[in-house]
Amino acid sequence: MILAPKRLSGIFVSVVLVLASAAPVSAQTMRESSFTLAPHCTLSCQSSPLAPDSTNHTTSRHYWRNLATGFAASILAHEAGHVGMSYALGAHPTFGFLDGKPTVYSGIDATRDPHKQFLFSSAGLDVQAIMDEAILDIPHQRGGAFERGILAGGIATAYFYATFGRNAPNSDITYMASTSSLSRTTASLIYAGLATIQTIRIAHDGHYANFFLRPSSNGAINVGVALLPDDRSQEK
Repeated sequence: MILAPKRLSGIFVSVVLVLASAAPVSAQTMRESSFTLAPHCTLSCQSSPLAPDSTNHTTSRHYWRNLATGFAASILAHEAGHVGMSYALGAHPTFGFLDGKPTVYSGIDATRDPHKQFLFSSAGLDVQAIMDEAILDIPHQRGGAFERGILAGGIATAYFYATFGRNAPNSDITYMASTSSLSRTTASLIYAGLATIQTIRIAHDGHYANFFLRPSSNGAINVGVALLPDDRSQEK
């Protein structure tokens, strides 16, 4: 009996550059312009309740902590998807180490039940894709740091498996290709394509402006992650 392993994901680095380059930087320019014209506008001109504004999210003191928590939650949901699918298929997943790395074993004979193994291997990416689609589609108060982290985690995982992780012998993409008619390239393009569509939607949604970008006090744009003291006035 072959117990197909599924290795836990490592470092996800793709999403920071993708989302940072796609983020609508013009939103910050528009806000600065509105402040310049404010003395000549009426109250209704200065602020519209229908206009999305992410400033209160990106300047929060705990922005990066909440974003990292959301990212971690997305990764945990990915692994929970594998475990849950294994139980749903009547198998018993186990945990261990493979080459020193934490691994989830499906408890499924991939040779005897390739379809079940395919469902197990695709469950993690499927769960993350569904979570991201739900965030982007279901009406709610958008733009919070935690949900940004969830979106980043899902997109990063999809790009990771479509690039660096696609050729690993026990990766999700490898097992999906070996237990179905899909090739590694096709499986990679499916999830990377969906992640790209989600990235474009985020880039065109003003609620997610400054996704990995933050306005500074002098009007410049800070890119990436910074470690700052808690007593900064801009962080309160």
